[in-house]
Amino acid sequence: MQTSGGAAKRRSVRDEIDRLGCHRWHDLPRVCCALPSMIRQQNSLYLAKLSSVGSIRDEETCERLRGLIQRQVQICKRSVEVMDAVRRGAQLAIDECQFQFRNRRWNCSTLETMPVFGKVVTQGTREAAFVYAISAASVAFAVTRACSSGELEKCGCDHNVHGVSPEGFQWSGCSDNIAYGVAFSQSFVDVRERSKGQSSSRALMNLHNNEAGRKAILSHMRVECKCHGVSGSCEVKTCWKAMPPFRKVGNVIKEKFDGATEVEQRKVGTTKALVPRNSQFKPHTDEDLVYLEPSPDFCDHDPRTPGMLGTMGRQCNRTSKAIDGCELMCCGRGFQTQEVEVVDRCSCKFHWCCYVKCRQCRKMVEMHTCR
Repeated sequence: MQTSGGAAKRRSVRDEIDRLGCHRWHDLPRVCCALPSMIRQQNSLYLAKLSSVGSIRDEETCERLRGLIQRQVQICKRSVEVMDAVRRGAQLAIDECQFQFRNRRWNCSTLETMPVFGKVVTQGTREAAFVYAISAASVAFAVTRACSSGELEKCGCDHNVHGVSPEGFQWSGCSDNIAYGVAFSQSFVDVRERSKGQSSSRALMNLHNNEAGRKAILSHMRVECKCHGVSGSCEVKTCWKAMPPFRKVGNVIKEKFDGATEVEQRKVGTTKALVPRNSQFKPHTDEDLVYLEPSPDFCDHDPRTPGMLGTMGRQCNRTSKAIDGCELMCCGRGFQTQEVEVVDRCSCKFHWCCYVKCRQCRKMVEMHTCR
């Protein structure tokens, strides 16, 4: 799919990023509502919480960002224009995590401290695998989007996509420069694991899941087209390559979470690798998530473990037999039911021109919460 010219461009992009000394995006503090720090590896998600800092536009702001090691402060100073995109990526990752896990016992609740998910993801569980994957993907996505929008001087549209396709349409418009976004994510997100020499099982797990997250974007790039011609005919069609919506990326990674493979580290030849703990399972692919240890049940609040909030007070579905059902969500403790009033828009009518007017309808519904 990539030409030799594209490969050369990817190398130049990565060279530029390496020159900047970019680190794990997880180490950038939350400036709006950030993601966790796996033993100080996810403090970048704290960027999403630091709303008081405002836009990251100057070197002085870099000095005020909590959670950054000195080299990352230097990176921030050298590439200030990229930091707002990284911060948006942190927010995007948190929002998507909370959406995908909204009906599970652990629902990506964030804390006001670092790491923002608490200690829940410091263990090598499925949940940690998901957080690393969605985080790496969100950085690649946000930086690529910033490139396409003309926000960054260092990158723009992907001009390697041009000419006439084998299908006969003309490549035109602004193709998303996913090569730059992925290269930035690889250098920036993976550096902490790579600095450890990639020898520990957790480092191997993190690197694998980071790449699986980015592949969730790469494997679902799509072609968007526009027709040109008289009266809407499609005599000429111009097309460009676009990233999928991030919700699609989240759905893909969540499916990988559901089918994640438990692995262990073994020596394969002269290198260390992660292989399925159960030899009867088929080997995982580069797009699958892997984890090292089973997850806790997340049933009870544990004050000794920040982020382990339990399910008391969580809403549940009385008729569901799935994880969002009261039986499973409440861990057998039972649930209580109360009637609450909800207000919905109803009887909406379109008025020329051009607005929609609705009534407010009130109704009583049953709400079930875990004991």
